[in-house]
Amino acid sequence: MAAVTTLEVDGVRTFLAVADHQSFTRAAEMLGTTQAAVSVKLKRLEDRLGRRLIERTPRQVRLSVQGEIFLPAAREFLAAHERAVAGLTAPRRRFRLGIASHVMGPEVPALLARIRSLDPALTIEVLLDNSRALLDRFEDGTLDAAIIRSDDDRRDGEILGPEHFGWFASPGFEHRGGEPLRLAATLPCCAVRDVATRLLDRAGIPWEEVFIGGTTAIAAALSAGLAISAYPRRLAPPDVVDVGDAFGLPPLPSLSIVLHSSLSDPRTRETLRAITAAFREHRKTSNRPACLTDASGSSARA
Repeated sequence: MAAVTTLEVDGVRTFLAVADHQSFTRAAEMLGTTQAAVSVKLKRLEDRLGRRLIERTPRQVRLSVQGEIFLPAAREFLAAHERAVAGLTAPRRRFRLGIASHVMGPEVPALLARIRSLDPALTIEVLLDNSRALLDRFEDGTLDAAIIRSDDDRRDGEILGPEHFGWFASPGFEHRGGEPLRLAATLPCCAVRDVATRLLDRAGIPWEEVFIGGTTAIAAALSAGLAISAYPRRLAPPDVVDVGDAFGLPPLPSLSIVLHSSLSDPRTRETLRAITAAFREHRKTSNRPACLTDASGSSARA
């Protein structure tokens, strides 16, 4: 009779972490373990299956052909295990997460979609608001964790990554000399707006706000060519460009995306680690050249 191959849940979980992140380092961070432990568990799984699942070179980590075949079944296996264990032993838990509305980017929906598979026994309540409101809720215990931009003077919290800014506008945006620079900005309580206008004042550049709204609304205003804005690089629409150099505007400082958490339950903290590891992975800086036409019709490139 043929030998039966028994899979270890920990090994399958490790394989999926490496497959999802294409990195032993990020997989170890997500699992709260070491690279060496990840390598050992993956090797044990490959030995059990008699197949190489991951191809690893000094520059790249990727699935082998057999790994691609095994991936869907591995996800089903782990999800079934988590559902079985959660249904029998795990009490329902709640995790109240606040995410600053100006932090919401293309990576967030994907992260939220993965939450249920990470921990079926966990119900996550998500609140979107500005950083100051979320910090107030976190401090009074209404939120268990908050992902915000470092707009205030707090020094605690875990830094998830940098937030870089540029002066963005439509390629067809025109600014005539002697006229105030037309700005699109968030509400006056936003630190980015305060820093940007302070830098313009210091550089002697007159400005006026012609559009005020949230991050998504400002993106639409930029695409329409209504104004220029100090805007996060990773959120900039594909049809706008950084015109800071072309217009001689002062460089903008970077801020940080910060996680504040009061969680003490080990299982919930494990889920939060997985979310923040994926959050770090998806945060990439976009650097695009700017090309626009000034009032005289000449082209300027940043």
